Amino acid sequence: MEDFKENKMGVMPIKKLVISMSVPMMISMLVQALYNIVDSVFVARIGEDALTAVTVIFPLQNLMIAVGSGTGVGVNAFLSRSLGEKNFKIANKTANSALLLSFFNFILFLIIGMTAISPFVYSQSESQSVRAYGIEYGSIVCCFSFGIFFQIMLERLLQSTGRTVLSMASQLTGAIINTILDPLLIFGLLGFPKLGIAGAAYATVIGQTTAAITGLILNLKKNELDFSLKEIIFPDFKIIKKIYSVGLPSILMISIGSVMTYSMNLILKTFSDTATAVFGCYFKLQSFVFMPVFGLNNGTVPVLAYNLGARHQDRIKDTLKFTLKLAVSIMLFGLAIFETIPSMLLSLFDASENMLSIGVPALRTIAIHFPLAAVSIVLISVFQAFSKSMYSFVVSICRQLVVLIPAAYLLSLTGVLSNVWWSFPLAETVAITLNIIFFKKVYYSEFPKKE
Repeated sequence: MEDFKENKMGVMPIKKLVISMSVPMMISMLVQALYNIVDSVFVARIGEDALTAVTVIFPLQNLMIAVGSGTGVGVNAFLSRSLGEKNFKIANKTANSALLLSFFNFILFLIIGMTAISPFVYSQSESQSVRAYGIEYGSIVCCFSFGIFFQIMLERLLQSTGRTVLSMASQLTGAIINTILDPLLIFGLLGFPKLGIAGAAYATVIGQTTAAITGLILNLKKNELDFSLKEIIFPDFKIIKKIYSVGLPSILMISIGSVMTYSMNLILKTFSDTATAVFGCYFKLQSFVFMPVFGLNNGTVPVLAYNLGARHQDRIKDTLKFTLKLAVSIMLFGLAIFETIPSMLLSLFDASENMLSIGVPALRTIAIHFPLAAVSIVLISVFQAFSKSMYSFVVSICRQLVVLIPAAYLLSLTGVLSNVWWSFPLAETVAITLNIIFFKKVYYSEFPKKE
């Protein structure tokens, strides 16, 4: 195994390190956001009901991401910290346990896909067309979800050892395959079968599976972690417990996003299915702004965790200062785009005049909270790296369930749809206040102030 005394996370200059770790992740997540938008652009050409159906399924897809990414956060933080402490045996056991956990995550959503799709879709729309589209799309992405779970985990293993360029290669492969297959399978081009919305679902799962296979090959050939079938089948349950001590709060935190989007869909359907479709368009568009910042977060967590294990306080401080500047800059750029050209953004989804009348004020109002969210995301990376993800969970509950949804519901009672969107800036203001308070507590518990 490579001598980790020379690991770049402990010696490389901070700005260069953060850029080298984060930029590949930011690029891959930008591509991820782009093909998510492309996916919806093609689905919108089927019709507004198809676009609404994808929005209806989004909370369930977000739940898959929550389980996969949350487990990955636990693996990432524990593995990087073990490497920082030079404990290679535990690092290897963690990597092998991660693969077993990915398989069990797939089994969970296979069961959901076979039993719960219909009631989930029926609760969010009265339209028979939306329901039919939603059940067709949702069943496919759940029952063939093994790709997304192994893709996420194998990419996390590459990130944990500083191989973010290889992680990017895996994700780019899946994104490119998905983008190419979307029009071919939806519209039946170049001799492919015309599958409609099912084609969009199959393009998604094929892309995820391709990315997972790529990630597996890269881990086996390029990563210094030792993989063992015996350790996968017979894991160390103490390690699994430690993974979920960090990962479970992250799973719950991201899952709250599913509860939020589901609840928001219920609130918006009291106005119209078009309002629900607009909300779905917003989520696709905002991902193009948020994904690079999350990529910055993913690249920063291993750096923070490694230097925590090595007790390099100055490097942690410098990492946070530089990351904050980058994150806020990205979000300010996103804010400018949403405020100046919302009609152009919505036209990507073949928006009708009715959709534009709802969507333009929605994008402009919600985007106000982007810069505040940048600070919150960076502070959350500290909670993850310091194995204190429970604080992220508490903030997420307060933002999305205690403030956002109740505020959206109360504002909906005014009967004015545009009022509902103000719940987002309100919730983010509460969230950043809590994040700052918790950050001070977490940081100074590890590095007490000098008298």
